[in-house]
Parts: sequence; C-alpha cells; structure tokens
Amino acid sequence: MDAINIKVYPEDKAQLKAIKSVFKAFKIKFEVEKEAPYNPAFVERVLLAKEEIKKGKGVKIATKDLWK
Repeated sequence: MDAINIKVYPEDKAQLKAIKSVFKAFKIKFEVEKEAPYNPAFVERVLLAKEEIKKGKGVKIATKDLWK
C-alpha cells in the first residue's frame, strides 16, 4: 500500500507513546520525523556569512542608506 502523510501534534511524550502503541497494535509501519526549524543549507550559508563578517569580508550599510 502507498504511504500517506499524517501530521500529529501530541502535547507530551505520553501522547506520542500512546499513538505509537496504536500503530503497533494495528501492525502499521510508521516513522517519526523531527522537523528542522530551518533548511540546513540555509543555516550553513548564514553561519558561513557570519564567519566572513568576523574576518572583515563584509560590507556595512547604514540603516538610513537602505531607504534610498
């Protein structure tokens, strides 16, 4: 059978454990994925940019100049 996506928002570990128990009782295969708050590639680029700024490779722009 094809996989389907179901999002579940348990309030605590006990609820998550109960949900897992139900799936196991019905012999339903499942995966638990943790969603990353940000795309890892994006985070890597931001951290790299921060390092470049520390090394003096950045350009400073005054806030007042952003609106011109």
